Amino acid sequence: MKSDGEQRAGLLYGIAAYGMWGLVPLFWPLLKPSGAMEILAHRMVWSLALVVVALLALKRWGWVRELIRQPRKLGLITVAAAVITVNWGFYIWAVNSGHVVEASLGYFINPLVTIAMGVLLLKERLRPAQWAAVGTGFAAVLVLAIGYGQPPWISLVLAFSFATYGLVKKKVNIGGLESLAAETAIQFLPALGFLLWLGADGSATFGTHGAGHAALLAATGVVTAVPLVCFGAAAIRVPLSTLGLLQYLAPVFQFLLGILYFHEEMPAERWAGFALVWLALTCLTWDALRTARRTKAAALRLAAAASAAAAVPVPVPAPAPAPAPTQPTA
Repeated sequence: MKSDGEQRAGLLYGIAAYGMWGLVPLFWPLLKPSGAMEILAHRMVWSLALVVVALLALKRWGWVRELIRQPRKLGLITVAAAVITVNWGFYIWAVNSGHVVEASLGYFINPLVTIAMGVLLLKERLRPAQWAAVGTGFAAVLVLAIGYGQPPWISLVLAFSFATYGLVKKKVNIGGLESLAAETAIQFLPALGFLLWLGADGSATFGTHGAGHAALLAATGVVTAVPLVCFGAAAIRVPLSTLGLLQYLAPVFQFLLGILYFHEEMPAERWAGFALVWLALTCLTWDALRTARRTKAAALRLAAAASAAAAVPVPVPAPAPAPAPTQPTA
């Protein structure tokens, strides 16, 4: 059982992590005129540099040898690296192309996509409220597709790529910092090669737009690693149900930034689609909280029953009387 102080600290770490992820749309436009691919490559290179420094400071290298000895796990991390590359690249492009609201939708529907993948790929069974949430989410995508005149591709790519990433990470099952190190190590050589090619081609922006712009590109590593560290600190201090609620902070902040700061349009059909998504998430959250309460209550009842059983003295049977000696026969 975590102390109240640890849980408060975990809550603050979680708010910090999801808050930073929610406010990151303010950062990517600062990197213009760099294109999304160049920003993505810098993010990979500088993230690895920062993570290596952190691992050196913490002296956490034992996992590398174990990982190399497990080809299957190494293959899964390669898949995770490829999928998160797609997610990062699409997200940076979406923000810098004026699609912040649609990007936020991707992370709103991500929990629904994750549940659907659990049913289709892992043969998980859903409760009625979860089925209702998935059905409502599907209806929301249909409404948005009709409103856009096409499916909301940006949202769907972000949601499915991140859900796939989460599924692979679940199978890999290594720590957040170690996982980021392994993934960025796989991304490093292609990213560095791309940056060197841009430099040879004369189209690189790093160093050609002043020291401030170069420092911002280098800061992509900090923007990637710091929220992840905060998330890791939160995950070991607060219940999973609390993290599940906090995860909605990021798309809420992104949505508000898209409306209030970037002044993106919100026609009636888009509001209708988002309303259906929010209804689905409300249903999902209510079901998760109710299930968590029931599970906790059942655990408390079992603990109370076990304590009561331990407190009742068990009667010790009296020893049987010794048999009477028999008379010797003549």
